[in-house]
Amino acid sequence: MKFNLALIFSIIIASGLVSFGFTYYQISTERAKLNNELEAKIKQVVQDIYQGDYNFLDSISENNIEKFAKHLSVKYGLKGVAIYGNENRFIGNQEIAQFKGHSVDYATQSLAADTAFGNFISIDGKETYQYIQPITRDHLAASSVILYADAEYIDNIIGDIWFRNFLRWFFQAFIVSIITVLIMRYGIFSPINRIVNWVKSARMGDVEELEQNPPAKFLAPLHKEITHIARAMNEAKAAAEEEAKLRSKSEAIWTPERLKIEMRNLLHNRMMVVVSNREPYMHIRSGKEIKCIVPASGMITAMEPILKACGGLWIAAASGDADKETVDENNRLRVPPEEPKYTLKRLWLTKEEEDHYYYGFSNEGIWPLCHIAHTRPIFRIEDWSYYQKVNEDFANAVLEETADEEQPLILIQDYHFALLPELIKMKKPKARVAIFWHIPWPNPESFGICPWQKEILTGLLGADLIGFHTQYHCNHFLETVNNSLESRVLWERFSVKMGGHTTLIKPFPISIDFTMKDLNNEEKKPDLELLMKDHGIKTKFIGIGVDRLDYTKGIIEKFLAVELFLEQNPAYQGKFTFIQIGAPSRTSIKSYADTAMAIEKEADRINMRFKAKNWKPILLLKKHHSHAEIQPYYKAALFCMVTSLHDGMNLVAKEFVSQRNDNDGVLILSRFAGASQKMQGAIVINPYDTEKSANAIKQALEMPAEEQLSRMQSMRKEILSNNIYSWAADLLRTMASIR
Repeated sequence: MKFNLALIFSIIIASGLVSFGFTYYQISTERAKLNNELEAKIKQVVQDIYQGDYNFLDSISENNIEKFAKHLSVKYGLKGVAIYGNENRFIGNQEIAQFKGHSVDYATQSLAADTAFGNFISIDGKETYQYIQPITRDHLAASSVILYADAEYIDNIIGDIWFRNFLRWFFQAFIVSIITVLIMRYGIFSPINRIVNWVKSARMGDVEELEQNPPAKFLAPLHKEITHIARAMNEAKAAAEEEAKLRSKSEAIWTPERLKIEMRNLLHNRMMVVVSNREPYMHIRSGKEIKCIVPASGMITAMEPILKACGGLWIAAASGDADKETVDENNRLRVPPEEPKYTLKRLWLTKEEEDHYYYGFSNEGIWPLCHIAHTRPIFRIEDWSYYQKVNEDFANAVLEETADEEQPLILIQDYHFALLPELIKMKKPKARVAIFWHIPWPNPESFGICPWQKEILTGLLGADLIGFHTQYHCNHFLETVNNSLESRVLWERFSVKMGGHTTLIKPFPISIDFTMKDLNNEEKKPDLELLMKDHGIKTKFIGIGVDRLDYTKGIIEKFLAVELFLEQNPAYQGKFTFIQIGAPSRTSIKSYADTAMAIEKEADRINMRFKAKNWKPILLLKKHHSHAEIQPYYKAALFCMVTSLHDGMNLVAKEFVSQRNDNDGVLILSRFAGASQKMQGAIVINPYDTEKSANAIKQALEMPAEEQLSRMQSMRKEILSNNIYSWAADLLRTMASIR
């Protein structure tokens, strides 16, 4: 209350000073204007007297001055008229007798200077304006005529201005004070009070409360920072509790904090560099704004938590149309945008490089070569030339960024950079170089199709360490090297020695960011009716599939299984919907465009076959979805179906399991996905066997709760024990241990 009163008085005083200044200026201007008007009026009277038909000056005398003064006063609104001549002779009407003492000196000066003169005089507190005009007439000695006009109205007008301005000032100051107090109270103090509550919530670790009460728009940046601080504090607290629980149980669950400490011990201040084709953050234009988004990628899902925990540098090809506008002069920026943890360096590919290196050799050649999905690989000499060039460009970027580092740790990602390890090692032999191959490695006969298999193998063997998802893929690689190169394959040590350099080949089953905090997550399931309302569908049960629109994912095989299930189990028609989230991928490649079209046609055909009002058997959502957008479907679905025809790992299977905090739901998993080797609680299928895949859907929908609980607990324990931090620690430990 005291603050409000002080604020009101301060505003009133400040407004009063400002109003006084403006009023004083206005009055000064108005007084000058009125004075000038009055002087002009009197001059006009004098001119009329001199030039008019009424010849006042010729007929005036001491005897008739009273008569003429009255006449002029009536005609021109004067107070009186006087004649002043030599020998101090002053004649005029009786009303102006009192003015003589104020006029004689001025009249004398006017006669002496032979010039008109006007000024204001005050008699009994009343203002009068006198105007003295020298006259020359034959019957009159040198004289002056003095006209007196009432000027009191000027003071009245000025006084009225003062009064009106005071009222206006007081009223405005009062209104401004009230509005300011209201703004301060509801626009500033209330958000500040809420911020106090947010800080309290942050101290208590109540992040959910923070996110449910956003501030006024202008305080949004402050709220954002407080929320980040609260989340960080909450995560640190949870991590500390988690570590304490693990120590008490003598368990070794990996967390970001534990990985950070491990990396500190392993790196010894050495620089860590990750190289990939796809960038973890891209900037795109959305109208007049620039938005930062995370591209859909299993590799990014896996690698991002590691860089957040350990810091370092990520080198990648730019892909957003606003990427150039967000980097510095060295094409770098700190990410994530909301809480920077590491540096991203972008390289710019020309359209020709992208067409031949990425779409051509990488995705029309190596991708189908390594995936046994019955799509013929295409190899062109021009694609190979661009593949070599881009690998060289990335090698130069790595060498430039590590110029001051003698032994950096360089982790290369995937099949886009098979030549990169050798290119780096040739120039920087003491660097520790590893490459992780995220896709399968085929048998030697299949890989022998590639015209440049020796160059690719030689490039890969430049690394100190080559990682695959499974031992099965490691064995295929070693067999391929053994059949293709003059080298020594050391099977007992799973390594290759060639030209004095030894490369270790080892499986590192990749995983996701899943810790004890996620295991104990109590987030509720979304309301299925509300979730489906936006799609115009009413259904009782849903299943979920999340894939890129890729021919290796077996999406059509999945749809055929859904069709057969509904055909064999008509009771589920109108009650069960399978939701397929399909992210468009590599649409400029014909095989991918054809696959996307075939998937859409197959969904339409099946939906037409079982057509019903407000229901459809398959809901195909063809667009990129963020992790936050996918999570409600993971939680609401009774099962997730992964039908990869050939896959390195498939993290969708693990992401679905991570979201089942009630330990319910069923995972249907292709035997051709690397995840099937570890996810023992899943229903494992052959996606080519439509009959058994349809039976698996029925088994999943009707599985008893106890069995779901047992299976899901087993799989959640698996991804907890072997999460992404465990994967990173194993990989980086192995890199650091190589001599």
